[in-house]
Amino acid sequence: MSSSIAKILIIDDKPKFLADALPLYGYDVDVATDGMQGIKKLTNAKTKFDLVLLDVMMPNMDGWETLRAIRQNKRFSDVPVIMITALNEEQKEISGLKFGADDYIVKPFILPNLLARIEALLRRSGWQKEQCSPSKDLKFMREGEIEPLSAREREVLKFAALGDSNSKIAEKLYVREVTIKTHMNTIFKKLKVNSRTQAVLLAMQMRLID
Repeated sequence: MSSSIAKILIIDDKPKFLADALPLYGYDVDVATDGMQGIKKLTNAKTKFDLVLLDVMMPNMDGWETLRAIRQNKRFSDVPVIMITALNEEQKEISGLKFGADDYIVKPFILPNLLARIEALLRRSGWQKEQCSPSKDLKFMREGEIEPLSAREREVLKFAALGDSNSKIAEKLYVREVTIKTHMNTIFKKLKVNSRTQAVLLAMQMRLID
């Protein structure tokens, strides 16, 4: 392959977190919000995708139907596919293997676990990346001391890392959504970042959250 950047297609009706995060780790990302759109992008792509991240629960055409359609099309039938599923059931996984899934990750997941699976699957598929490991110094990091996070702020950030919205975090912590927004703004200031995704990635990098 001529490019040193792996091209990943995310097929997920709620792709924002991964679409924001993966480019920071050196991946070229495209997004489809349902299976039908995903198949269309695979079909019309000028360059072949190196890997597909495929959510199971989607409108119009779910992940299992999409996986079957991918494997039945000779043009891109061999593209590696990681299923993202909330169904941690052995029978579902067996069905997925029958349809041709290469790997699974179960929601809620921690981003480093998914990154490790992506890298391992790309290696297994014969894809060689010139810069094989992401930079340890993410481009949004600022110089200077990071102000310590409180226990509650770390708790909020940990839920954010699982992909929970502010309203969902508020529900889990039995507080108002405005309280979570206030915590997030404080976290941004302390970590010297500008977005939720940057805060999560930097916190993981610095081991501020598990």
